[in-house]
Amino acid sequence: MDAGTDAPDAPEAHDTPDAPLEPLGDTDFQRVLVVVAHPDDIEYGTSAAVASWTARGIEVGYLLLTSGEAGMRRPPEEAGPLRAEEQRLACEAVGVKHLTILDFPDGTLMYGLELRKAIAREIRAFRPDAVVCGSGALFVGWGIDHADHRAAGLATIDAARDADNRWVFPELLRDENLAPWGATWLLLFGTRPTHFVDITSEAADRAVASLAAHEAYLADLPWHPAPRDFVPELLRAQGGLAGVPLAVTFAVHRLRME
Repeated sequence: MDAGTDAPDAPEAHDTPDAPLEPLGDTDFQRVLVVVAHPDDIEYGTSAAVASWTARGIEVGYLLLTSGEAGMRRPPEEAGPLRAEEQRLACEAVGVKHLTILDFPDGTLMYGLELRKAIAREIRAFRPDAVVCGSGALFVGWGIDHADHRAAGLATIDAARDADNRWVFPELLRDENLAPWGATWLLLFGTRPTHFVDITSEAADRAVASLAAHEAYLADLPWHPAPRDFVPELLRAQGGLAGVPLAVTFAVHRLRME
């Protein structure tokens, strides 16, 4: 794919909520796992929520399904390691210490059992209270979403249930000693929101720094606005939906009642 085509969407008019948004009840969160297709996908707004969580002592893990090796103008064997290093710097900016990058192929990520199993493995290992991912929708705020984003979103939604079922991928328990784990919450971005995380100016600054960490990647995108000009606008747009200055919005689904 051409450089820049894996940049995620921003909220647009059709993402307007059906009812007033509620604050996300995240006071009991201890761990959150964010699952995306590429390096930089989390930095388009979601990392501001991550900065808010880590500032409160919540442990956040990132699972990247590819290294984004097809997303730059340089050869994949150069781009993959470079983008992985930039993602590590982005993690440091928002206080994330747990980063896993898998080796699924960038640009041709396919929904299927192998992908679901890999995500379920990480959920069982990290044991999050909440899983954050894209909605897997074809149509998003800016148009038609990237195929990798759709595959990642759908596979993660299903893997959140797979991880809680001992009879799905039983080899994870039998061979890897990874017991079933059920996340209580599933938080989806890139779709019609129901809840929001109120964002401080400090968290917004850290989110800007997390996107700016992808320096070489952004240098390949001459049309891309500067992170300082771009990220706060995303947060203000979502804040407008929530009735606060800055926010990150999610569609929230409860997976477990106990």
